[in-house]
Amino acid sequence: MDLCQTTNVGPEVPTYQDKTMPHLVILYTGQLDAEVNMTTLCRQMADAMLTVKDEEGKQVFPTGGTRVLAYPAPHYAVADGGAAGKAAGGTGDYAFVYLNVRMGRGRSEATQQRAGQTLLEEAKVFFAPVMAQRHIGITLQIDVGPEVFDAKHSNLHPLFNKA
Repeated sequence: MDLCQTTNVGPEVPTYQDKTMPHLVILYTGQLDAEVNMTTLCRQMADAMLTVKDEEGKQVFPTGGTRVLAYPAPHYAVADGGAAGKAAGGTGDYAFVYLNVRMGRGRSEATQQRAGQTLLEEAKVFFAPVMAQRHIGITLQIDVGPEVFDAKHSNLHPLFNKA
């Protein structure tokens, strides 16, 4: 069984049926580790990604290719260092979460927007209790190819590609 897959990245635009990636990388200010369970967020975001459907009602992101990874930033500077937050009655210890989705080319703009809205709503619900207690910024961006090199080596896809 060949575990490697290389996607041509030339002028042809592959379709998402080619099992191109949906990877979500979450970068966040490290103080959030004491306030939320990032493993739970990762699972919820992955589950949300798997619910996104295209215009024909088909699952957009392949189950075996869906990845969500979260990394705390132990060193950070956010906004004005806390002055406005303190003036507004907060601690001035701002938090920030950056969610970056990378997906392969071939999905419609409407599907990309649907994916973005789905993930943003999931993040808003997850962080609502934190936002009630502190100042926090959340940014979600979706990046779509073009890749200059795209190779995969995995034994995960066969688990989900059963005929």
